[in-house]
Amino acid sequence: MTRLHPVVAEVTQRVTERSAAGRAAYLGRVEAAAGTGPARGRLACANLAHGFAASDAPSKQALRGRTKPNLAIVTSYNDMLSAHQPFETYPRQLKQSVVRAGGIAQVAGGVPAMCDGITQGRDGMQLSLFSRDVIAMSTAVALSHDMFDGALLLGVCDKIVPGLLIGALSFGHLPTVFVPAGPMTSGIPNGEKARVRQEYAAGRIGRAELLEAEAASYHSAGTCTFYGTANSNQLLMEVLGLHLPGSSFVNPGTELREALTDAAARRATEITRQGGEYTPIADIVDERAVVNACVALLASGGSTNHTMHLVAIARAAGITLTWDDLSELSAVVPSLCRIYPNGPADVNHFHAAGGIGFLVHTLLRAGLLHDDVQTIAGHGLWRYTTEPRLRGGELTWEEGPKQSLDLDVLRPADRPFARDGGLKVLNGPLGTGVIKVSAVADEHRVVTAPAVVFDDQADFLTAFQDGELDGRDLVAVIRYQGPAANGMPELHKLTPALGVLQDRGQKVAIVTDGRMSGASGKVPAAIHVTPEAALDGPLARLRDGDLLTVDADAGRLDLTGVDLASRTPQGRAPQGEEWAGTGRELFAAFRATVGAADTGASVFPSYGAPRQEVPVVQAV
Repeated sequence: MTRLHPVVAEVTQRVTERSAAGRAAYLGRVEAAAGTGPARGRLACANLAHGFAASDAPSKQALRGRTKPNLAIVTSYNDMLSAHQPFETYPRQLKQSVVRAGGIAQVAGGVPAMCDGITQGRDGMQLSLFSRDVIAMSTAVALSHDMFDGALLLGVCDKIVPGLLIGALSFGHLPTVFVPAGPMTSGIPNGEKARVRQEYAAGRIGRAELLEAEAASYHSAGTCTFYGTANSNQLLMEVLGLHLPGSSFVNPGTELREALTDAAARRATEITRQGGEYTPIADIVDERAVVNACVALLASGGSTNHTMHLVAIARAAGITLTWDDLSELSAVVPSLCRIYPNGPADVNHFHAAGGIGFLVHTLLRAGLLHDDVQTIAGHGLWRYTTEPRLRGGELTWEEGPKQSLDLDVLRPADRPFARDGGLKVLNGPLGTGVIKVSAVADEHRVVTAPAVVFDDQADFLTAFQDGELDGRDLVAVIRYQGPAANGMPELHKLTPALGVLQDRGQKVAIVTDGRMSGASGKVPAAIHVTPEAALDGPLARLRDGDLLTVDADAGRLDLTGVDLASRTPQGRAPQGEEWAGTGRELFAAFRATVGAADTGASVFPSYGAPRQEVPVVQAV
C-alpha cells in the first residue's frame, strides 16, 4: 500500500483535531436520529395514511409495514436547463428499479435549479449563491416527513449539488445516493467558442454570429461540457463516494446511462438498514473524504466556487475546513488535467482519456488520496478506479485504465502539467482571496499595475467599450460584489473583455470580492476577496491609480505606498428600491446574515463566523 503523502496526512490530522468538538456533536445528532427514525412505523395512523394516500395498492400495503425500505427521491428537474432535463423520466425509472430491488420509493420533493449561464449579467444572478442554501432547506423539508429509510438525490449544476448535499447531511442517518445525468455530447471546440466571444467583445462580429456559436456549443440535453462548477460537482461527488464509480460523465440517452440509473436505485436500496449493508451518509462524508475532495479539486483544476462550497459542505458534517488547508494541499498536489477553460478539451475528452478512474488511480499511487474511506459502493476508494461496462446487457465494473490515453488532457502524478494545484490562496493588505492558476500562463502569473476601480461590472464593460482601458496596464477592481453586498454574482461577462486586453499585450488582472467560477481562466483573477467591501473591507478604500500586485506565485495580494487607514470608504452596495425586482427583495434577510466567503458564504449560523469589525490595514 502506498504511504500517504506527509502533507496530506498533516492537513487531515489538523482538520480532524480542529473539528473534534463539532464532529462529535454532529455524530451525536446523527446517532439520536438513527435511534428514533425514520419513524414511519411509529407515525400515528392519520399521519401514515397521509403519507401513502396517493400510492398504488401494493405500495400502500408495503408502507404499512416496516420490512421494505422506503426511499425518498428529491429532484431538481426542470426542462429549461439542459443538465436537468434528463431527470424528467428518472423518478418512474428509479421507482421501478427500487421495487425490483425489494424496496419502495416516493418523490419526496423538488428543489429549485437555476442556471448561472442564463442569468449572467442579469439581476437574477444575485440570487444564485443564495439558492444553494434555499436548496439545502428544500431538501430538508422533503426529508422531514419521517417516511424514509434512504434517499436518491437528483442534481447536477452549480448550487444544486452542494445544496442537496448540505440538506442531506442534516439527515446524516439516511443512506444517500446521488444520481447524475451526464454531460451533453461535444459541440464546437472550446477554443473556437472562446475566440468568437472575444471577437464579439472586440466589436468585430455581431450578435447573430455570437448566438450561432453559443447554440452550437450548448446544443442538447446534458451538462455543459466545460469544466465549471457543474462538472466539478460531478467529479467531487464521485471522489466523495456518493456516485457509483465511473457514472459522472456518461452521456444521457445511452444504454449505459440507463443501466447506471437503475444501478443507483438498486444500490440505494441495498445500503439501507433493511437492505443489509447500512451505510449512512454521515459515515461517508468524514474528514478523510473532505480532504480527498480538496485534492481532487486541486488536481483537476476545478471550479473556484468550491473554495466556498466545500467549506460549507464540511461544516454541515461538523467539520471545519479552511482556505489555509486548501493552500497547503495545493502546494503538493500536482495539476493533472487540462479541461476547458484550463485547456482546449472538454469533459467528454477527459472521460475518454481515462477520466475519474485514472485520476483516482494515479492520485492513490502518489499517496495523495485516502483509500481508507467508506463509499456507497463499499469500503475503499480504490473502487473508484474501476469503470462501468455493459456486457451482454449486464452492467459490470471492470479495472480502469492505468495510463492516460491522451497526455494533452490527463496526466499521471509523476508527469504533471504543473507541480502545484490549480488553485491558490492569496493574502495581503487587501484581504484574503483565491486565484485559479491552472490556465494562467507563467508570464501572466505576476501583475503589478495601477488600479482601475469599479462598483459594478457594467461600468467596467462600458469603460472597455469606450476605449478607456486601451493601451495601459491595469488591475481592474470590481468591488461590492460579495455575498452581503448583492449575493455575490458570478462575473463571467468580464472574461472576454479582459482576454482582449491581455491579447493586445497589456498586463491585466482582476481583483474582486465577487465570483468568477470556471470562467476565471487565462487572465489572473483574485476573487472571493474577504473581508468584502460592503462590510468595510479594504477594497472599499481603494482609489484609481493605487499600485496593486497580484502575485499567483508567491500567493500575495499587495498594495504599495498607500495608507488605507487614512481614507474613508467610497462607493456602496445597492440599497432600498435598487433591490426591487426579480425576487431580490425576498432575499434581504440572506444579505443581512450571510457569512464570509472563507467560511462558506452561508446563511446558516453554524457555518459562517459572526461579523466583526474589520481592521483597516496599511500597505507595507
